[in-house]
Amino acid sequence: MATTSKKPAGREVVSLDSLAKQKRDALPEAVTFELHGVEFTLEPFNSLPMNLQERMRGPEDYLGVLRAALNEAKVQEMIDAGYTLVDLEVIANEWMKRSGVEPGESPASSAS
Repeated sequence: MATTSKKPAGREVVSLDSLAKQKRDALPEAVTFELHGVEFTLEPFNSLPMNLQERMRGPEDYLGVLRAALNEAKVQEMIDAGYTLVDLEVIANEWMKRSGVEPGESPASSAS
């Protein structure tokens, strides 16, 4: 539950630390996927750092999201395995589903 405290200037400050911790603690566990012989582990989508949004070129920038969520060596392994855009879409859809993000729901809106 959020707590409030009074600052000397008389303005109210609502602490969201407890509520944010509860939300983080309720996130699902990381999931390990395998596709075309490449195994990779993805944390729940909503646990990714906020600055990821700045690096994305759009809501369907699957490769950009994977580059942020995985290391460059793993992304190169995926490229070398012949991953296609369809594969990236399958990964994104399954990742969202297992992260608790509903189809058609913006990941940003689920975090609010």
